[in-house]
Amino acid sequence: MMLKGIIQRANTLNQNGRVYPQSILQREIQNYQKLIKENRALGECDHPESSVVELKNVSHVVREARMEGGDVYGVIEILDTPSGKIIQSLIESGITLGISSRGVGSTKRQGETQVVQDDFQLICFDMVSEPSTPGAYMLREGKNIDQKEIDRYFNKSDRIDRIFNDILRW
Repeated sequence: MMLKGIIQRANTLNQNGRVYPQSILQREIQNYQKLIKENRALGECDHPESSVVELKNVSHVVREARMEGGDVYGVIEILDTPSGKIIQSLIESGITLGISSRGVGSTKRQGETQVVQDDFQLICFDMVSEPSTPGAYMLREGKNIDQKEIDRYFNKSDRIDRIFNDILRW
């Protein structure tokens, strides 16, 4: 099963209060091409805290990642692993899944946002129930979900809950 969609966005405030500058994201997507070519661009089902991709949790492999303007578009292949079977079953049941980048590096506060700094290193892209990047949903048809459709899934109360939870984590 192949899925397509936006996997990250530059210069866009995400649900975690972070902004990825386009130059940093572009550099990391370019570096990530080596993993894609070597068939090692693996991702997990869910988003662990670890900076290591656990092979026992791998659900997919990224087949393509490319920048178009400030958006990163990706194509992933769901693998025939236990975690991959969970992802496939959810998708076949009509569940819309998100994708989220995992990386290491520092951020610098600028107003209410945390700007990702030049030491950022992209590790992988994980499948998640709710992506931090706006519109980062993976679909079989490869169509993009626009903000109006996102608003259909997440009402004002959901967004307030997310903000409240972010405050509690600080």
